[in-house]
Amino acid sequence: MTTYRDLGLEPIINACGTVTRLGGAPMPQAVLDAFRDAASEWVPLEQLQAAASRRIAEITGAEAGLVTAGSAAALTLGTAAILTGHNLGRMERLPQTDGFANEILIARDQRNGYDHAIRAAGATLVEVGFNEVVSNAGVRRTEAWEYEAAITPHTAGIAYVLSADSAPKLEAVVTIAQRHGLPVIVDAAGELPPRENLRRIPATGADLVAFSGGKAIRGPQSTGILCGRRDLISAAALQMLDMDDHYELWSPPESLIEHEHVPGIPRHGIGRGLKVSKEEIIALLTALDLFASGAYDAEIPRLRSYLETITAAVNDLPVVCGITKPSSPDRWPLLEISIDEKAAGRTAFEVCKALRAGSPSAYVSHGKLSAGILVVNPLCLDDFGTEKLAQRLCEELSPPT
Repeated sequence: MTTYRDLGLEPIINACGTVTRLGGAPMPQAVLDAFRDAASEWVPLEQLQAAASRRIAEITGAEAGLVTAGSAAALTLGTAAILTGHNLGRMERLPQTDGFANEILIARDQRNGYDHAIRAAGATLVEVGFNEVVSNAGVRRTEAWEYEAAITPHTAGIAYVLSADSAPKLEAVVTIAQRHGLPVIVDAAGELPPRENLRRIPATGADLVAFSGGKAIRGPQSTGILCGRRDLISAAALQMLDMDDHYELWSPPESLIEHEHVPGIPRHGIGRGLKVSKEEIIALLTALDLFASGAYDAEIPRLRSYLETITAAVNDLPVVCGITKPSSPDRWPLLEISIDEKAAGRTAFEVCKALRAGSPSAYVSHGKLSAGILVVNPLCLDDFGTEKLAQRLCEELSPPT
């Protein structure tokens, strides 16, 4: 068996949490067992995805679902489905979209690096609205009427990036989209927990919703979920699955692919490079069951105790520690360490860099460094990692002598 150390790599202390660049969330033993067991047997992937669709539909309340290669892949596949429907000619041409509606509306203040996944399908993003609050030019953000004003014959759908403070409300955007017969695809990659969002977000009437499978759900890091309208999930599946078969032999489950709308087998679609293995599908479904049932809630007291241990260790150093109050009962707390940079003799950026460069290497969340704050996410910590992280923080935060 090859290990990280065999490759010359020393495992780090991950106090960032479920971030992709460090490998995602810790998978429970049941998920690892499911992955291993699935590797020893074989099933047709379209049948497995159809079974997964039924399970995802049960849990989310959506009409259908698809296990994808991460939430970014879900956005690409969902956008492809919006652009093509079941039109095999359009599927063949993606990402070329000349000659049919290819514009996706998106609020200007929701643009981000992840929307490349939408553009990758061949869509052109059309920005609507402003964010005058951020630009210090007023008090208004994008408003619902601005979506409606931007709709043209070239508009294929609307993309919405969901967060706690997204504006306007998703429900208002869905209402406008439905009035014009346009689908809405929602990027909800990081909106779990709370687990109630699994049902609440699809219940808004959004046509497609993308969730990460490798964050709070704690499936394989390279998995995601696309759920929503059955016809769009069908079109997405057609553009991801292996299509190297004879039409006379091809009999995909009707619950996944609307066979009656497909006069032939499309070539390998734009999602062919986004394929998901049988092991990943089974592992993701196992993790989804655990997450949806609340099985992870029992771990929250232990995660809080890790933060309390670290707080006690650095309490006499030039810092102020605060454990955040989670926004929902099924979300774990974080620890914010505000550094007195003058007393410590170094900036938060310098401390963060030194933590990474030391031994053992420790990665803390860096989203608040500009405010002089280190953030500790305990999800990927254990007793040993907590002890070592506390030690490393003490080493790097102690004032110069």
